[in-house]
Amino acid sequence: MRDWVGRRYWLVGASEGLGRDLAQVMSRAGVDLVLSARNAERLADLVAELPGPARAVACDVADPASVAQAAAEAGEIDGVVYLAGLYWPMRAQDWDAPRIEAMCDVNFTGAARVLGHVLPAMVARDRGHVVLTGSLAGFRGLPGAAGYAASKAAIMALAESLHADLRGSGVEVQVVNPGFIRTRLTAQNDFSMPFLMDPDEAARRMFEHMGTRHFKTSFPAAFAAFFRLGQFLPDWAWYPLLPRR
Repeated sequence: MRDWVGRRYWLVGASEGLGRDLAQVMSRAGVDLVLSARNAERLADLVAELPGPARAVACDVADPASVAQAAAEAGEIDGVVYLAGLYWPMRAQDWDAPRIEAMCDVNFTGAARVLGHVLPAMVARDRGHVVLTGSLAGFRGLPGAAGYAASKAAIMALAESLHADLRGSGVEVQVVNPGFIRTRLTAQNDFSMPFLMDPDEAARRMFEHMGTRHFKTSFPAAFAAFFRLGQFLPDWAWYPLLPRR
């Protein structure tokens, strides 16, 4: 088990959904939190709700200058959890360039921006903890998810590459791949969402994984098994299993 008391973690994307509930769980465990998102008002409300030490640092991960300033304000940290995400359901036939670019920029490139400010220091002192949030949608291409699935696949590959480089060092890397979570974003979906989780349940599972030394977790288990199996299926077997959007 990891010793959480007094550790300082920077949660990026903490103002709502999974990030907000994870902040609650981590605060109860004694973590000193730096909370970032674009919405300063929501962050202030969250800080007021938490039982432990926390401060808000507004940050727009799509803006390099904003990330640099937020990283400077966060100071030296023991760990970073990247939860920022955008999602719009979108078929290739309905391609919306600004929204596709925004999903890629926030879901993946934003993580790279944040890591650029915290990872070198962790490597230099040979101590740190990086947690990235992927998705079951990142395992294989899905209908109606061109921007989201691609951006999550990218962040999952980023986590795997970091883990390959840093395993055995004092810098630990983990990735969490959840399925459907009941949030403002998934409320846009007009299709059935199997194994839909509430954010507090997803946050609990994520925090449990963060307390281990294992690299990856994907949940819910039954739904994750379908996507993991999909990685081994040939295209002619995989695509007929998917509904048309």
